[in-house]
Amino acid sequence: MKEVQEFRSASGKRIFALPLEVFPNFWGYAYLLDLEGDRILIDAGSGLPASAEGLEEGLKRLGYRLEDLTYILLTHGHIDHFGGIAGLRPRTAARIGIHELDWQTVSRNEGRLALLSRRLETFLAQAGVESEARRQMLQIYQLTKAFYHSVEVDFTYEAQGMSLQALQMLHVPGHCPGHVVMRFEDVLFSGDMLLNGNTPHQAPESIIPSMGIEHYLHSLERMRPWLQASRLVLGGHHAPLENPLEVLEHTRQRLARRLLQVLRTFQSPQTIAEATLLLYGEKEGYDRLLVLEKMGAYVEYLYQRGWLEIVNPQEEEKPLKYRTLRSGTESEVLLEERSYVCV
Repeated sequence: MKEVQEFRSASGKRIFALPLEVFPNFWGYAYLLDLEGDRILIDAGSGLPASAEGLEEGLKRLGYRLEDLTYILLTHGHIDHFGGIAGLRPRTAARIGIHELDWQTVSRNEGRLALLSRRLETFLAQAGVESEARRQMLQIYQLTKAFYHSVEVDFTYEAQGMSLQALQMLHVPGHCPGHVVMRFEDVLFSGDMLLNGNTPHQAPESIIPSMGIEHYLHSLERMRPWLQASRLVLGGHHAPLENPLEVLEHTRQRLARRLLQVLRTFQSPQTIAEATLLLYGEKEGYDRLLVLEKMGAYVEYLYQRGWLEIVNPQEEEKPLKYRTLRSGTESEVLLEERSYVCV
């Protein structure tokens, strides 16, 4: 097991980073914030055996028990961050919180999965994915989420005024509808919003509202003042970010480069599936679904902002084909910073 790390806030409050193998060979972090009167767990891992055992063992090494937790706060509704609460709920009286836009995912998972599966099937058909491949992708999509059962949460963040005692929350949709970052004194818990050397996964808003590139770009700018005011930034899958504002800028640059690559891919009419094959090459199973969702998010953003056009609007039974409408530079394809509302 990887070692637990300890950090301190400006006032000396103890923060522990608990490494968890949330999926085989894929690691994440949960964080324990010890406020003397309260012990707050930020994220809960996936709930798979290695993740659940790692969480309990990590707490035990620090001299805590699951029963000692008073709050479990979820940064967002992705299974590697919230799945663990299914096993924790019977073993602790800790109050569980999440943002309103991810409440259905956590507390009404079955209905949410049924709705998103139908939207995903429509997206894949319009993208030009063949019927047998669509069926297989939907099976994989549903299977990866089937091991979790719905858990009632105790409160949602907006209803709490986006704060809990000295812990503040900021809603930053894009990677996930209800994603929040949390700030305690000079420490920022950033979830999956910023990743060293990569960008978090994107999907089109046509599948999941409050996702997509435009929401994500807006959220990066909303985070900027919080990053500037933070001495320590703790993320969901990486070591503390040493230069978070540089990471933010590099993330914007990577998105701009990718958007231009996508735009060039559509110099001749292409479906989303055809363009995905050209840009990412052959992929199988869940990996193919992930790159199709990414491409769908890029195309959605470029189409909405007038960089792409649909060339076969009259062919109702056929997949949509897109073509480049105009060319641009990296700075032109991204929304200008001044167009964001910052807090």
